[in-house]
Amino acid sequence: MSAALNALNGYPSLTCSDLTASIAFYEGLGFEIVHRHEEKGVLTFVQMKGGDAQVGIGQDDFAKGRDRAKGIGSRFWITTAQDVTALAEGAKKAGIALDQGPAPLPWGPMSFAVTDPDGFKWTVVAPQ
Repeated sequence: MSAALNALNGYPSLTCSDLTASIAFYEGLGFEIVHRHEEKGVLTFVQMKGGDAQVGIGQDDFAKGRDRAKGIGSRFWITTAQDVTALAEGAKKAGIALDQGPAPLPWGPMSFAVTDPDGFKWTVVAPQ
């Protein structure tokens, strides 16, 4: 049997239809750009960080079609010790529609859920 993975970090890298809209969405959640990649003077990818959580966002080249569905069947979770209700209010003020919450999950902790412009679902939750 091989050794169990002992990861030091991990984060999703997502393909988006409109990089500018996606950056605005993640900034509204409190992420900031920590790395930018340009090709021929055009921004094509950013790495964003919010505390220890990171997300990579790359502009879709539409090689697989413009109508390709993204985000189906996935949900990403962010755990924070911050006030989830205050974070949800900040997201709303940034123009992000909440899918649910802020409210307690069935097993107790406060959370809120959002969906990014490409359909990727996120839940922000406080530890119980």
